[in-house]
Amino acid sequence: MSRPEPGGGGAPPRPGKVVLIVCDSLGVGEAPDAGDYGDGGADTIGHAAAAVGGLRLPTLGSWGIGRLTGIAGVDPVDPAGAVVARMAERSAGKDTTTGHWEMMGVVLDQPFPTYPDGFPPEVIDAFSEAIGRGVLGNKPASGTEIIKELGEEHLETGRPIVYTSADSVFQIATHKRVVPLEQLYAWCKQARALLEGEHAVGRVIARPFDGDPGSFTRTKERRDYALPPAGPTVLEALEGAGVRTVGVGKIEDIFSHRGLVDSDHTGDNESSLDATVRFLGQAGEPTFVFTNLVDFDMVYGHRRDAEGYARCLERLDARLPEVVAALGDDDWLFLTADHGCDPTAPGTDHTREHTPLVAFSPGGSTGRRLADRTTFADLGATIAELFAVPPVGPGHSIAGDLR
Repeated sequence: MSRPEPGGGGAPPRPGKVVLIVCDSLGVGEAPDAGDYGDGGADTIGHAAAAVGGLRLPTLGSWGIGRLTGIAGVDPVDPAGAVVARMAERSAGKDTTTGHWEMMGVVLDQPFPTYPDGFPPEVIDAFSEAIGRGVLGNKPASGTEIIKELGEEHLETGRPIVYTSADSVFQIATHKRVVPLEQLYAWCKQARALLEGEHAVGRVIARPFDGDPGSFTRTKERRDYALPPAGPTVLEALEGAGVRTVGVGKIEDIFSHRGLVDSDHTGDNESSLDATVRFLGQAGEPTFVFTNLVDFDMVYGHRRDAEGYARCLERLDARLPEVVAALGDDDWLFLTADHGCDPTAPGTDHTREHTPLVAFSPGGSTGRRLADRTTFADLGATIAELFAVPPVGPGHSIAGDLR
């Protein structure tokens, strides 16, 4: 892998607003160690584009995203409107929590535990005792498929459906007519308290659903209960320096509310982009908006829907000008991902990939394509330097390369 390029001639002027948009799972080609994870050849955006005969991305294309991997329909513009690079994850694993934490300066040496055969008796028995009833499932499964399989039995018994995936997650699915949302959330908090030590999974996830047998649908009241970050984060440093830090989507869950002044727990891409624009428009002080767009991963990547993934990306591209319109000439928009989820890969797991680093400012940029970064933490280090905050974690800022 190429070594990171050194910084240029000093950081740009301090911005009033910075927004970081995480396109959950938008990988841009296999990571150097993809083979260790069984993900050789993975390329989420490239394969999604190929599956539909090409993407129409006038905004991202003009910013230079086509320089990061082969994307049918998107030319590799050079120079471009934004600074772009690829980032490789230094942490072990390929899950949401690990990726987001690393962006903010926390690198993990060991992956979170996973359960390819379901959770052991000591975990399930303790959870059942805590909630006063048994469970259904206890196996790796697709969330949509397991509610088809066990939803009717859940309606009859009131037992929650517990399942996992290739990620480090303890997921609890319940029907809204059988288990009120607040009860489901309380069960998730009980599970979070139980899952510690060797069974400290990255996230406990509430998965409410509705409807009738044969037409069950997951609803948007999902909640993630993550472990607290394993060290100090850029978010906390920004908050401590007086920057207004705002989380959109599941950011507040991923960071256990640490380092955030405000948040909006939106349920899909459209509402998340609406909230992002709203927070930026309201900013009257130095502000950092950290947004997760979950639909790429949850709705399309895991379900291996390449066409849906492609159209979702085109929809984001069409809405990015709204975000840009809320920024001033000294402000910055960063776009990245936390891992890949190649919709053409076998199975339903995430894929170990490079992620994009796209940095755009209405005031202009050098338009350079930088060398590959060796950690996602370079992104957090860059944001910290832009706000004149001391760095957190092992990242190296590229602020000096932006203008």
